[in-house]
Amino acid sequence: MDTKQYTNYLTILKEELIPSMGCTEPIAVALCAAKAREVLGMIPEHMVVCCSGNIIKNVKGVVVPNSGGQKGIAPAAILGVLTGKSEKGLEVIAEADEDAIEKTKKLCLTDFCTCELAEGVENLFIRVELKRGLDTVIVEIRTNDDHVALIQKNSDILFSQPDISESRAGDKSKLNIKDIYTFANEVNMNDVREVIGRQIEYNTAISHEGLIHDWGAAVGRTLLSAEEQGIRTKARAAAAAGSDARMNGCSMPVVINSGSGNQGITCTMPLVVYAKETGASEELLYRSLVLTNLMALYQKFFIGNLSAYCGAVSAGAAAGCGIAYLYGETLEVIEHTLINAIGDVGGIVCDGAKASCAAKIASAVDAGILGYEMAKRNRCFPFGEGLVETSAEQTVQNVGRVGRVGMKSTDIEILNIMLGA
Repeated sequence: MDTKQYTNYLTILKEELIPSMGCTEPIAVALCAAKAREVLGMIPEHMVVCCSGNIIKNVKGVVVPNSGGQKGIAPAAILGVLTGKSEKGLEVIAEADEDAIEKTKKLCLTDFCTCELAEGVENLFIRVELKRGLDTVIVEIRTNDDHVALIQKNSDILFSQPDISESRAGDKSKLNIKDIYTFANEVNMNDVREVIGRQIEYNTAISHEGLIHDWGAAVGRTLLSAEEQGIRTKARAAAAAGSDARMNGCSMPVVINSGSGNQGITCTMPLVVYAKETGASEELLYRSLVLTNLMALYQKFFIGNLSAYCGAVSAGAAAGCGIAYLYGETLEVIEHTLINAIGDVGGIVCDGAKASCAAKIASAVDAGILGYEMAKRNRCFPFGEGLVETSAEQTVQNVGRVGRVGMKSTDIEILNIMLGA
């Protein structure tokens, strides 16, 4: 692999695999609100939070961490205003205390915070407007959960920058399956040890939390108690358990993938389980996770971070590819694993962040493992059937088109149903 491509892939990993606290979308709302309050310099008299439908969908049913069990945009935004520290990024409300939680609950019962739907905007769009006296501050986050694109005070633009696709150093349009495989083989461990090591540490910790306590619907714990505890069940349970905790208010940080903690956990935990069960070396686990993370990011490049297409599918398929790599399989087997997995569960809808995400993760991981079990036996869904095309690359692009374009109307209908329209 040439130096330019190597550097690009390494940059992508370091930009994408960052810590986040709780479900990413309410944290992004809190971050936007915290930044606005810092610019205003005081607590506002009134605030308006205007979000795209996908943000509303992913915030409505999930517990905001450090909120005392509250759900929705208003508590996330108010906590951000009262206690948020924007320099902490996606851990912005990590220091929220009981006093802030109680104040948030009381303010949610007033007209202090107004929430609105933004139409005709990007799928990831958050606008917070704070007012006090004669002063108004507006902050916008667009295209990525931590990407502040606009800061305005009264009529003065204090800061603006292009959307994330134009401003990030890593270019995901250069991702391709062959080079991802080559990079995983060739990457210097010292270049990825910190970022992958942190992902293993954080995501394993929240998975363990989900396995030892009843969070939400306890999908992970249910799997371990209802099924024979083979390696496949353990992998599914470990991934699901992290989501159990995260979707239901656990404040432990996770390392995300494609802007999603659930996808970060789904990429991580099956590989951690398989490496432990098979006695794989640390280096092999790290290389497998490099491949898995990049394969997930590659798929999501064509879909977009937020859509009606469940991101757990992409992450679960990528985990199947990582497991194949862990077992020393060829590039062809890895490609067939990917085709088999997305040919199985591709199209599961995203109806917002909530407890049932853990079950979708379990299904996606199972599809990834099945995809590998088929591929290593030289079985692959035939090219030319449905979305399966003449190559893995084209198949991924076909699925991306369905998720990005074909499911737009699905996304609208899901949001209408959730909002009671």
